[in-house]
Amino acid sequence: MSRIKSKKYTGVYQNKLKNGDTSYSINYKDEHGKKIWFTVGKKSEGITEIYAYNKRNEFINKMRLGEEPLSIRRKKKKKVITLNSIAEENYDLKALHNKNNKWSQRRYVMHVAPLLGNCDVRNITSEDIQKLQMLKSKEFAPKTVNHIIGELSTVLNYAVNKDIITSNPANKIKKIKVDNIRERYLSKDEIDKLLEYVKTDEQIYLFILLALTTGARVGALTKLTKRDIDLKNQMISILDEKNNERYRAFLCNEKLEVLLNKRLNAIKLDTPVLKENEANLYEQVKDKVSRVLNRLFNSGVTNSKHRVVIHTLRHTFASHLAINGTPIFTIQKLLNHKDINMTLRYAKLAPDSGRDSVKTLGF
Repeated sequence: MSRIKSKKYTGVYQNKLKNGDTSYSINYKDEHGKKIWFTVGKKSEGITEIYAYNKRNEFINKMRLGEEPLSIRRKKKKKVITLNSIAEENYDLKALHNKNNKWSQRRYVMHVAPLLGNCDVRNITSEDIQKLQMLKSKEFAPKTVNHIIGELSTVLNYAVNKDIITSNPANKIKKIKVDNIRERYLSKDEIDKLLEYVKTDEQIYLFILLALTTGARVGALTKLTKRDIDLKNQMISILDEKNNERYRAFLCNEKLEVLLNKRLNAIKLDTPVLKENEANLYEQVKDKVSRVLNRLFNSGVTNSKHRVVIHTLRHTFASHLAINGTPIFTIQKLLNHKDINMTLRYAKLAPDSGRDSVKTLGF
């Protein structure tokens, strides 16, 4: 069913039905500026364009007088089906079929739920999603924003499949163009500057050392416990939630080992290493580190791909490995990348241009 705007009457739309009938709907903005859609009735029931237009004027006049039409009140009494309730069903169903969706569910909970989660899924528009996209693009890289909108689209598709909504409004949203030609990473001088700045905050100092030494994502580092760290063999077991598996990282930093040893002696086996109070650890670390990075490196930076964000610490780890001549497959293993193409972005930083290899041919 598609709406056809009336050429004669403002705010009136024809809806061609599959059975050949025509229904008429109207729209107008309520006192909060929210667009309201209302189906007046079908042509087979005697409804005409002029009747729908007069009904729209009636609604608008009553709204101006502080009244609300009975038909609208009845419509509002319908049970609200929130986006959060649809998302919960969607993720529960995936879990039932043994599909790992912790990563995607967390993305929804962190980025979508706070803004649209309590909205009736039937009232979410492409304009609402566009606002979400614009808001997130001020804080995150284009690729991350596309993942967020994609996650919302997945939940809305579930609502379509359940016949709760007729179409997915996210389908109208264009993806943001991703340009990964230049990857921002910290130089050694910038790393020294950062560590010097945070050295009085043990929690953040430890986090940054861990990030620069292991290349692990922020979510994985905030979940590290005493059980995951083997100081004797200088290894850490990292949980990669994105791929739902564990991989090994190596402890090769004397300052980090000293600090970890101090922490591990003071905590229980399953206590997060970075935990200091009852606050949400992930959000606490993310907020504190982001504020530091913005203050030190992002003043006046408008292009998102040149901004220093928490994920830049992972890029810094990989970039310096490449600069030091580490084979690309070793970097792939250390980052736990499943696709070598994700690692190849660092190949351009390798010092070996190929000249020395050509010289060995001896022709």
